Amino acid sequence: MSSSSETTQKALRAMSALQNLEQLLEDIRKKPASKEPPENLPAEIPVSPDGIRKRLAFLLNKTGSDFPYLSGEKHFSELSALEGNIENYIGMSLVPTGVIGPVSVLGSMAKGDFYVPMATSEGSLLASYHRGAKACYLAGGATSVCLIDGVQRSPVFKFDNLGNLGTFLVWILGQIDKFHRITERTSRFAKLIDMKSNVEGNHLILTFEYHTGDASGQNMVTICTDAICQHIIQNAPVQPQFWFIESNFSGDKKATSHSFANVRGKKVTAEIALPKRVVHEVLKTTPEAMADYWRSSTIGTIQSGAIGAQGHYANGLTALFIATGQDVACVSEASVGITRMELTDDGGLYVSVTLPNLIVGTVGGGTSLPTQRECLELLGCYGAGNTRKFAEICGAVVLAGEISIAAALSAGQFSAAHKKFGRKK
Repeated sequence: MSSSSETTQKALRAMSALQNLEQLLEDIRKKPASKEPPENLPAEIPVSPDGIRKRLAFLLNKTGSDFPYLSGEKHFSELSALEGNIENYIGMSLVPTGVIGPVSVLGSMAKGDFYVPMATSEGSLLASYHRGAKACYLAGGATSVCLIDGVQRSPVFKFDNLGNLGTFLVWILGQIDKFHRITERTSRFAKLIDMKSNVEGNHLILTFEYHTGDASGQNMVTICTDAICQHIIQNAPVQPQFWFIESNFSGDKKATSHSFANVRGKKVTAEIALPKRVVHEVLKTTPEAMADYWRSSTIGTIQSGAIGAQGHYANGLTALFIATGQDVACVSEASVGITRMELTDDGGLYVSVTLPNLIVGTVGGGTSLPTQRECLELLGCYGAGNTRKFAEICGAVVLAGEISIAAALSAGQFSAAHKKFGRKK
């Protein structure tokens, strides 16, 4: 994602002030090239009551988290807690939830080893991400950094001619300070950080960009933008013929060509250097084969017309979003990204992932529902002050998934893994 100098300076100020950039650089310099194998999370195929008990006991010992709702010890009955989450309620859809890890993360906010909950009905998925997490752990852990954040809403205004549109836009540009005050009055958490305009014939699109605190922010930016638009309609010297709160330009719930020219949600990048030994012993392939696969698959992605170039970000993000109460439809934009793999001078493999559209939150939405709260608490990410930490964990999980699927495809293991883990016996 390229950024204007003003936006870049904002990002650097935010990283320095909020995330202790100098400490992160020092931590990266001190990061070990490798770690001893972690204590194994009790894994099993097929599922059994004894295996569930062992994993719950393991997680309680490692993290201090227990899961009364997720494990079925408690049953959800507080229907009032669903207000704002569902209409015409009839019951709960049960999605199997498992855990991978430890996912070792060195970030500006996320520091340490995390056991990550993922909810899915796709067999082989957690086994793959778990293997990738192990490779990253043994390589010293993944560096994952949330670089910048912003959420947009893009109302459209139609005029009878360009002259009136121009008069309207000139007036709008003089109202920015007023728009900031309206935002502060409307929301305790939203901060208006930018406004951009796009003219197409007699249509004017205004894109308002906000910081939304620890919420994913779609509802917040809608309410704030509506308040701004009401002020505009009441006071503008020229009235539009009509206007709509969203022009379908902001990228909400869709992959767009804006992905690498803007940020939507959080922009996160994560990287790791895998030693040749780890690639051989854990991933059962070679750095050369993985780099060859990445180059070939990237050419295939380009030919397909996809936005970005990656393997399966949507797999891990969807499972993580369901488990932690995120807006799952935002995977449509969050799964846009770029994976890069290249050989290192010592014969290992450098891997990075970049996600410019990671829409996540640790307050609001579905995050306070009982099992979703338990999953966020397992990560130490429930509540205010934890969204950037959670975003950096997401980046490390996506990195683990890209490593594992590329290894499987480069070594010819892909079909065998799905036969082993993904089919009913």
